[in-house]
Amino acid sequence: MRAHPASGFTILEVLVAMAILLFGMTAILGLLTYGTALSRTAELRTAAASAAEAVIADLEESFFPEEAGEAGEPRQILNRAVAGVPGLVYSARGRANPERADEYRVDVAMTWSAQGVQREKSFTTLLYREIPFGERLRRRASPGVGAGVRGLDPRAAGPGARTTDTMAPAAAGAAPAEKPR
Repeated sequence: MRAHPASGFTILEVLVAMAILLFGMTAILGLLTYGTALSRTAELRTAAASAAEAVIADLEESFFPEEAGEAGEPRQILNRAVAGVPGLVYSARGRANPERADEYRVDVAMTWSAQGVQREKSFTTLLYREIPFGERLRRRASPGVGAGVRGLDPRAAGPGARTTDTMAPAAAGAAPAEKPR
């Protein structure tokens, strides 16, 4: 039996097939690399948004100190650590809106170190001077416990009086209460 001269592949056909395969594999690897980079970028943006939300929640709870049962003037915050994000600190400064007495523009600067380089990102938000939502909720849940009762001697309060300190710090790791919108 004799082999037919047209059977099998020539070296040129094999080289062309390998070139097409190599081009396709390169394109697929490029797409995988690009997808990984997009995934990492999305992860970093999500972490940044989460950190910004944590900062805003902290500001809503602590930026306006309570004075005589009302929200006082805003305090300036310098290099306060963000809970749950090691190495991230923020500073905040508020300015009153001259047209609305209880509205404040708060400039926030977040600072962290990445790969040995100090980085900073700033943003601005609006906050209203008011008693924090968590404190309002505690007052609603425990009527009679508030600014007028805080620090009351339990013996002088009479039988059955509640003397819970409503200004105790939240438990470590507790999620901040959301403000109704």
